[in-house]
Amino acid sequence: MNLELRQLRHFVTVAEELHFGRAAERLHMTQPPLSQSIAGLEELLGAPLFLRNRRQVALTAAGAALLPEARRLLGDAAALPGLVRRVAEGRAGRLTLAFVSTADYSVLPSILQRYRAAFPDVQLVLREATSDLQAEELLQGRIDAGFVIPPLPGQAGSALDYMKVLEEPLILCVPAGLLRGAGPVSLRELPPLPLVIFPRAAAPALHDAILSCFRAAGVTPVIGQEALQMQTIVSLVSGGMGLALVPQSVSNLMRAGVEYRALLDPTPLTELGLAWRRDHASPVLRGFLELLEKD
Repeated sequence: MNLELRQLRHFVTVAEELHFGRAAERLHMTQPPLSQSIAGLEELLGAPLFLRNRRQVALTAAGAALLPEARRLLGDAAALPGLVRRVAEGRAGRLTLAFVSTADYSVLPSILQRYRAAFPDVQLVLREATSDLQAEELLQGRIDAGFVIPPLPGQAGSALDYMKVLEEPLILCVPAGLLRGAGPVSLRELPPLPLVIFPRAAAPALHDAILSCFRAAGVTPVIGQEALQMQTIVSLVSGGMGLALVPQSVSNLMRAGVEYRALLDPTPLTELGLAWRRDHASPVLRGFLELLEKD
């Protein structure tokens, strides 16, 4: 079927005027070619669309059924140039972002709020995943970008670009009521509780930074539990399963039975950043990167 928008436009105009002469005037054409266009459309669709006599023109049942669909198709066609321009400019489309759990308690909410305000027509798809899984998803093209804890593993480092977004210190997360007083504490003064920590395979930099804090304080921790998500680590601490060192922004996760304290011991800064494929030319991703670069 070689249906043309021109034929639908002719049909809608005649259906609105119910008069071939007035419809031809609206379309800036003569009546004979208009009649030929309608006849061709009827032949193409296999049904008469108008009842015609010397007094009046009326829609058939088939014509009445076609009219709203024809208007919808013409409206969709008219919207196509604007849609294409918005997608080309990064103002419409789909952006798939992944994030580690620490991003959810620090930069992610404010960044998403600003991006939605600036690009309301972009569909955001969010996935929580560890840094190692994100690297694989990026290499396979299943996500556009991801908030990760560096460094990027293996071949990902040469195939992906990276932008630092946040640096923050580690703080102590302990069961509520375990420590006396208030204020910063030293790792040497802590009761001998097991350590709850990320698996090293999922976040080697964060895992190593935590253990280096204990080594620098002359303490050898016993790892009691490992967990992939920060909210799980905090939940385990609240249940009395041990203590944890977490990025400072995790203190935004308020949980009954948990207390956060700054450390007197020097702690390395933990880093969070955005990674994306170096050869990814998506306009929506470019808009997202430009928004982050303004910070």
